[in-house]
Amino acid sequence: MQNNQNSGRPQKDQPQEEKQFDERILNIDRVARVVKGGRRFRFRALAVAGDRKHKIGIGSAKGADVTTAVAKAMEVAKKNMVTIHLYKETLPHEATAKVSGAHILIKPASPGTGLIAGGVVRTVLEVAGVRNALSKSLGSTNKTNTAYATLEALQSMVPAKEWVTTKHEAKSATKKTVAAKVAAPKKSAGEK
Repeated sequence: MQNNQNSGRPQKDQPQEEKQFDERILNIDRVARVVKGGRRFRFRALAVAGDRKHKIGIGSAKGADVTTAVAKAMEVAKKNMVTIHLYKETLPHEATAKVSGAHILIKPASPGTGLIAGGVVRTVLEVAGVRNALSKSLGSTNKTNTAYATLEALQSMVPAKEWVTTKHEAKSATKKTVAAKVAAPKKSAGEK
C-alpha cells in the first residue's frame, strides 16, 4: 500500500515553482465572423503581465477556446515587456495618454493613499508595481484601448534624475559660459 504515493498524481507537499511575473486577465470576449453557413465564434483575451517592480507588458490574442486565447495573450504580453520609471512606489509625475477614444490621466500620490483607480487601469498599475497613485479615465470605456493608454502614460514617465529644471539649466549655462571663456584663446591688441 505504500506505492499509492507514486500513483502519478501531483503531491500536495511539493512546493510549486514561483512565478516570475504577476499575470492577470483583463478581459475575455466572444467574437464572431460571419460565413455562408452562419457565425464562427472564437474568443479574444486581453492579458497583462508584470514583475511588480518596473516591467510590464500587455497582450491581446484570439483562440478557438478560452484557454488557448489566454495562453496566447500571456505570451504576447511577456514578449512585449517594457520598462517603466517609478519613484518610491508611486509615479514620478502626472501623465496623460490617449489611444483611440480612451483618454487616461494618472497622477502620483503620497504614501498611504493607495491606488485610486478602477477596472483595467487599477490592474495595470498594480502589476507594474505602483502602490500609490490617482487616476481618471476620460472618454471611451473600451478595455483594450484603456489598457494600452495606461501603458502609454506609464511609458511617458521621465525619471526624476532626468528632469530639467530652471535652477539646473542656470547652473549648466553658467558652467558652459565659464568653460568657453577659459577655453577661448586671448587675442592680442593687433588682431581683430
